[in-house]
Amino acid sequence: MRIGIDLGGTKTEIIALDERGETLFRHRQPTPRDYQQTIELIASLVDLTEKETGQRGTVGMGIPGSISPYTGVVKNANSTWLNGKPFDKDLSQRLNREVRLANDANCLAVSEAVDGAAAGAQTVFAVIIGTGCGSGIAFNGHSHIGANGTAGEWGHNPLPWMDEDELRYRNEVPCYCGKQGCIETFISGTGFGTDYQRLSGQALKGNEIIRLVNEQDAVAELALSRYEMRLAKSLAHVVNILDPDVIVLGGGMSNVDRLYQTVPGLMQKWVFGGECETPIRKALHGDSSGVRGAAWLWPQGE
Repeated sequence: MRIGIDLGGTKTEIIALDERGETLFRHRQPTPRDYQQTIELIASLVDLTEKETGQRGTVGMGIPGSISPYTGVVKNANSTWLNGKPFDKDLSQRLNREVRLANDANCLAVSEAVDGAAAGAQTVFAVIIGTGCGSGIAFNGHSHIGANGTAGEWGHNPLPWMDEDELRYRNEVPCYCGKQGCIETFISGTGFGTDYQRLSGQALKGNEIIRLVNEQDAVAELALSRYEMRLAKSLAHVVNILDPDVIVLGGGMSNVDRLYQTVPGLMQKWVFGGECETPIRKALHGDSSGVRGAAWLWPQGE
């Protein structure tokens, strides 16, 4: 049995999968904003899962950050109480077994590569476009974290090939990381809403803007077409470097079905040589991808 845990900023979810990837047990609880309480919550969830299933499992976990390969402590977590802590070691000690940790976007990539929208693909680039923007990379179903534990922090690269308006946007909309022009500020759901507000003077949520697009609203259509081009440029950049077999989209903006029709064609203009047939697919497991991917951090045969 594989146990996966997705530590979110507001909720922590646990899942137990059998050998075939079928769900045996699932449960959610609010995430405490305290380090020691977080460890105790996870211990209690693992205990509950093993009691409910009558089995002992391997434990994998997705976190909104990563473990530094040099210091062994968490960095870049927006759940800030984890930063600077040896989270995997403390958890392993508390649970009396090895716990494997990965960035939550890497868990999405693993989940979709193992038995999701990119099942069987060798190289998978998975994108979370929600409140923020992150990505994960899976090679042969295994999470790739890189030498610095920074692989996939593509949302904090600058938007490539900026036009004049995007250069203005860069100056007006700083990123929380302290830099300007980050991809995240343009193609997260938050960035989509910000651009619509700059065009219309109205603050609306992403799903409300999409509803206006469906009603043939000209300003909403302009915001979405700009978003599509920015996403295409950002993904073309990835193709020029990594050339993945499949790109998978997750997070709130991944539910905009039109993106799968428009973005692949737009990418060709920006990919070197103009040839790009890379499939872009919606995450098959949706919101469950992160927690399933955490469970699959222990591949079959281990």
